[in-house]
Amino acid sequence: MIEKRIEELINILNEANYNYHFLDKPTITDQEYDKYLRELISLEEQYPKLKRSDSPTSQIGGEVIEEFKKVTHEKPMMSLSNVFNEEEIYNFDEKVKKLIKNPKYVCELKIDGLSVSLLYKKGKLVRGATRGNGTVGEDITHNVKTIRSIPQTLNKEIDIEVRGEIYMSKESFQQLNEERQKQNIPLFANPRNAAAGSIRQLDSNIARTRKLDCFTYQLPDATMYNINTQYEALHFMEELGFTTNHNNALVNNIEELLIFIKKWTKERPTLPYEIDGIVIKLDNINDQKKLGFTVKYPKWATAYKFPAEHVLTKLKDIKLTVGRTGKITPNAVLEPVIVMGSKISRATLHNEDYILSNDIRIGDVVSIYKAGDVIPRVEKPIIERRTGKEKKFVFSYNCPICNEKLTKTEVDYFCTNPYCDARKIESLIHFVSRNAMNIEGFGDRIIEDFYNMGYLTNFLDFYKLYNYKSELKELEGFGEKSINNLLENIENSKNNSLEKLLFALGIRHVGSKTAKILAKTFLNLENLVNSSLEVLNDIPDIGEVIAQSVHHYFHDQNNIILLENLKEVGLNMTFLGKTETIESIFNGKRIVITGSLDFINRDELTYYIEEQGGKVSNSVSSKTDLLIVGKDPGSKYEKAKTLDILIWNEEKLKEYFSSLKQP
Repeated sequence: MIEKRIEELINILNEANYNYHFLDKPTITDQEYDKYLRELISLEEQYPKLKRSDSPTSQIGGEVIEEFKKVTHEKPMMSLSNVFNEEEIYNFDEKVKKLIKNPKYVCELKIDGLSVSLLYKKGKLVRGATRGNGTVGEDITHNVKTIRSIPQTLNKEIDIEVRGEIYMSKESFQQLNEERQKQNIPLFANPRNAAAGSIRQLDSNIARTRKLDCFTYQLPDATMYNINTQYEALHFMEELGFTTNHNNALVNNIEELLIFIKKWTKERPTLPYEIDGIVIKLDNINDQKKLGFTVKYPKWATAYKFPAEHVLTKLKDIKLTVGRTGKITPNAVLEPVIVMGSKISRATLHNEDYILSNDIRIGDVVSIYKAGDVIPRVEKPIIERRTGKEKKFVFSYNCPICNEKLTKTEVDYFCTNPYCDARKIESLIHFVSRNAMNIEGFGDRIIEDFYNMGYLTNFLDFYKLYNYKSELKELEGFGEKSINNLLENIENSKNNSLEKLLFALGIRHVGSKTAKILAKTFLNLENLVNSSLEVLNDIPDIGEVIAQSVHHYFHDQNNIILLENLKEVGLNMTFLGKTETIESIFNGKRIVITGSLDFINRDELTYYIEEQGGKVSNSVSSKTDLLIVGKDPGSKYEKAKTLDILIWNEEKLKEYFSSLKQP
């Protein structure tokens, strides 16, 4: 089922994007993410009618943290496509050569940090912002001003925006983790996570102590300053007072580019900061404009990603853990080893089939890698290092916590006991998380302690926690103020919109986006509870698996009682977002944009159309309602004429926008 696989890939990628960009806690490797993304791109190219409007192939990146002021970028901060070997580098070059003769490229080290936009007025720093989702980022000016390598005042009194990468050096990262270890605070996994966590602190004093740095690498409006190449832009930014990375090169062809890549693949460990690849940019800025952008990436640039580093260590044991859905995950207990600068003592083994198919045994010397330099994985055992003392792992078919018999679904085992302590604790942790009920003040350890003390056993208990106020005061670290803040946050969560509650309930297969679709469709919980399986199946973007899961959840009497009790304590059960019908010529239409537009940026136009209820597609088909054409439209224009599809040129588009301004 192609449609089902596309849905699975979108769910995997959306969850990975959230964990990486929003939580700064990646849960899959870069290579895994890239593999899923490539598979999705391939399926969407083969079956364009199945491409969804919320596909990650059309999205740039992260989410905007709610505590920070939102910043709308005048020009989107886009991601880069990736290449992984020489063949793909040559393919990128061939695509460029179709429009550009004898292209030259600038090669730059890909710093492993956090993208930043820096805005100056009359030479004074006025704003720093994260990339966010590419269109809207977070205002981090207060933290940016603590970074010494970011100038407060430029050498010229000009208005300018530059973009760069905030990072933490290896030395600063090591010092930070040593301090955290002394204080028994969880260590950061890598410098990138440390930098991202530091720059998102509300207290700038914390960011100041983290010794962050920044390299600037992009001038979005270079031609406004008579800059015509990327190489010139790097020197111009340096003249203004910015810190640029001098380990770059202007190359005349792919052969020279590959020499640069090989050099830094070898010399990478000697750098005082982490890099995860090489950025390749077309040097001539006018040529960049000719190539333009896809929805997600510039066509004139890409990033070569380094292969993951592999190290050997001994697998001492295999332990099973239980997630909130009951999923059982085997984890390798390892002799501690340094992988890409981080000390690793545990790594995932995925599932029983993975252990058996790779013949992984307790006592084996195993190959560990951090694909994407983040998540440790056990790749394979080193058979030739076996001594005969290794033991085959016997998978327990009973829950390691409650001892109930496990149920197997495809390759994974699940504990289906709703009263399992591990499942309940993980569910409680999920309930208060940011995208769920967003109740601040609850760390994982606090919830586990409250559960063990009997204060929290189910979701309803959060709203009865005030009954234990006097007991909480006796606990270490809980003063009057912190308890009052916690109870106030719990009370405020009652006012959340319905989609927050639906996600918090932990219904299987229902992520935050699916929860919002359900809330917006049914408007209140009663309508959703009373809906039939057929109605759920008919909702766009809700597949059969999700529909069955939702229908099953709301036909479980225990769940119905829980929801009634939550309603009685005052939780909102209605959707609080906008539901009005949009009156727009684009509403409900499938639209394709082709060619270069002078009047409006393509990404801005895409955003506007989607805000007005339209869907922007990459390919022309019989289902296309409108084609908007700019300069050099290409084959899409010819196909639209053949199919007799309505076509707007740029003048018609201007005319439409002008009509909106008329009284």
